[in-house]
Amino acid sequence: MSIHEKKDQKDPDSSSYNEDSGHKFYDPSKESVWTRLGVNFESFKRAPGTTAGQAVYGNNVEDIEKIMADAPMLQQKMKQRHLTMIAVGGSIGTGLFVGSGSALGIGGPAAILIAWIIIGVMLINVTQAIGEISILYPVSGGFYTWAVRFLDPSFAFAMGWNYFLQWAIVLPLEITVAGTTVQYWSQAAKVPLGAWITIFWIVIMLVCVFGTLGYAEEEFWSSCLKLAVVVIFIFIGIVCISGGGPDTGSFNNYVGGARWSDPGAFANGFKGICAVFVTGAFSFSGTELVGLAASETPNPRETMPSAVKGTFWRITIIYLTSLTIIGLMVPYDNESISHGSGAGSSPFVVALDLAGIKGFNHLVNITICISVLSIGLSCVYAGSRTLTALAETGYAPKVFTYVDKSSRPLFSVIAVLAFAPLAYINLAPNGETVFNWLVALSGLSALFSWLSICLCHIRFRRAWKVQGHSVDELPFRAFGGVYGSWLGVILIILVLIAQFYIAISPVGGAVGGSKGVAQNFFQAYLALFVMIFFYIIGFLWKRRLPQRASEINLDSGRKTWYTAEEMNAWREERRRAPFYLRIYRKLFSY
Repeated sequence: MSIHEKKDQKDPDSSSYNEDSGHKFYDPSKESVWTRLGVNFESFKRAPGTTAGQAVYGNNVEDIEKIMADAPMLQQKMKQRHLTMIAVGGSIGTGLFVGSGSALGIGGPAAILIAWIIIGVMLINVTQAIGEISILYPVSGGFYTWAVRFLDPSFAFAMGWNYFLQWAIVLPLEITVAGTTVQYWSQAAKVPLGAWITIFWIVIMLVCVFGTLGYAEEEFWSSCLKLAVVVIFIFIGIVCISGGGPDTGSFNNYVGGARWSDPGAFANGFKGICAVFVTGAFSFSGTELVGLAASETPNPRETMPSAVKGTFWRITIIYLTSLTIIGLMVPYDNESISHGSGAGSSPFVVALDLAGIKGFNHLVNITICISVLSIGLSCVYAGSRTLTALAETGYAPKVFTYVDKSSRPLFSVIAVLAFAPLAYINLAPNGETVFNWLVALSGLSALFSWLSICLCHIRFRRAWKVQGHSVDELPFRAFGGVYGSWLGVILIILVLIAQFYIAISPVGGAVGGSKGVAQNFFQAYLALFVMIFFYIIGFLWKRRLPQRASEINLDSGRKTWYTAEEMNAWREERRRAPFYLRIYRKLFSY
């Protein structure tokens, strides 16, 4: 029997009954197809049997980890194509299509490339760490649950609640953006913004009825559209820069790098570079979702490496290439990217308007609408899974452990959707000010989550070594190993420092003197104080200290149990494959 076919003898998923815990687990395959799809009343009933929260709510963390790892709480509905497209195109949205324009105006073409490269290198190491750990431990709650085990339960509590708040508040933000984007068309602008907010809220709720499968399918097809639009833009941009644009536009002659000379490569020097880091980080938010989705895929060992490697290609081809084209086509002092709205402020639209190519703005606007809806669904998916994991470890009310027969964490989904009406705040005269403070509550949450993932990987590798294991046993090894995660930690700290610098000394100075400086600082760094607040609550509540590396439980929830000899034999077998197959596997597959 080859290692591809070998059954994991110690894999608790091989049975519906856990002998150690004495709990029988629910088998959803026995339900009707309509129940599994979530479209009948039966699907909303609680799944019988054991979930972690039902079994051990409030007990010690070791028991919680054991049952969380062994209980198939969420059905494994995601296919490889879903996970791959979530990794490749899932986080492409307003950060790239619209936010990159304001970043260009603040920093200049060289600044956005520098910022996105630094954030990209950071994210490559983060996703590599996710790939290594999630294949071994594809547990409910993903990196939040890893933080409970490998780091500090109090820090995990703070990070988990901050991560939940991030998505819960981004949901009404994205719904508002979708409403304003639709109003780019004159006929749609006649409909009040409040009506569009209601429509998009209902659309998101309807897709959420289909649970994981609805989210996965929507992400797959929306990612295909987003990738297609960006690739089309890249090819058109190359032709235009080379002088092949229409005679009516600005690119009927060779342009090359002229925009880097006039008006220049940097808009505001070093401060401009620091100022665009936050936009770069926002544009990559959601990349870590593959870590949450690992427990909902049938075979993480096959799907996760492809998804992780897809992140590298998204960063290098989609982001960096398109941003390079934008920097070569659009001068940073262009008025539209600073004062436009909807598709009008998108550097993609501005670039092709300068080239004299009409009609592309409508395609981009449609793509932006779909993108914000896609991210809205990501908010519900990520927020609900995190809230359920918090409840299962005893750090949130027990009601959020409810999982129905269609594998929806029902009350957690409802809790996230309940934040959507905050979008109506934007209809009030001072609504934007209020909403900006709400967004500030979780402004740095993505960076804290990425930091947690890197630290989890560092601690995991330390525990793995101390407890006598070899890296040869790992089915997937992070490209940079533990050094890559240390690099990720350093880059995240540098970005936080840059954000601190801009918070106290913004580009162009703070409006309102010292009062304006204080406001800028707290809007940029309020999430740090929220993290500290939650950490104190978590520590006072459970009073648990981090475990030593030698005491970390490396067995509960572990899904692959291969020896170093077996894995090395498997790798040697793959090294004997044809050259083209080895290259393909190295770059794209597992």
